[in-house]
Amino acid sequence: MPLGPVRPSPLVEQATEQLREQIAAGHWPVGTKLPGETTLAKELGVGRSTVREALRALAGAGLVRARQGAGVYVTATEAVQDWPTRLRRAAVTDVYEVRMAVEVHAARLAARRRTAEDVAAMTRALGGRRAASTASDADFVDADITFHAAVVAAAHNPVLADLFREFTPVLREGLIELLTLTDLRATDPNTADEAHAALVRAVTDGDAEGAAEILRGELEDPFGG
Repeated sequence: MPLGPVRPSPLVEQATEQLREQIAAGHWPVGTKLPGETTLAKELGVGRSTVREALRALAGAGLVRARQGAGVYVTATEAVQDWPTRLRRAAVTDVYEVRMAVEVHAARLAARRRTAEDVAAMTRALGGRRAASTASDADFVDADITFHAAVVAAAHNPVLADLFREFTPVLREGLIELLTLTDLRATDPNTADEAHAALVRAVTDGDAEGAAEILRGELEDPFGG
């Protein structure tokens, strides 16, 4: 499929899209060197500065890479999505598996690194979760996530904390849906309270493996016994 002249405006966006389509269609396979700016500008009917901006946009998307003195080469046929975008499109089950890895290790670290302030924060969050037992499913899930965030924070690892914050919106949506579908709180409004209280005790006592096992069991059966 040959390139064709683009419409007047916005030129950069149109040029970027045409080049993106050509790359996605395999017109220039991965590893192939793109034609020079002058050639592309002529085929697209735009100036070299427009082509340059379009190539910069494609590079930002991870589709091409400039090699000093050698030209611009195709590096991928699909744009690289940023982490928040990938999470928004991810299946809840996939996010939950990541949550398991992050939180279980965080619980282990929290038991080793917790401070008096961390213990107080977890205790308050547990109280908030109990208070939300009479509230809506959405409010209860928010209180539950606040509790788990306090445990992650007690690990004192900013990367783990950032990961937890990133997938919280998808996690929240999935947990609310779970409660709605199963109606778990109809018979036990403060479901899984015992496990959460046990987690606070394990972290407080410095029982790293105990905390990890409690959290692993809780996450394998979310809002279970």
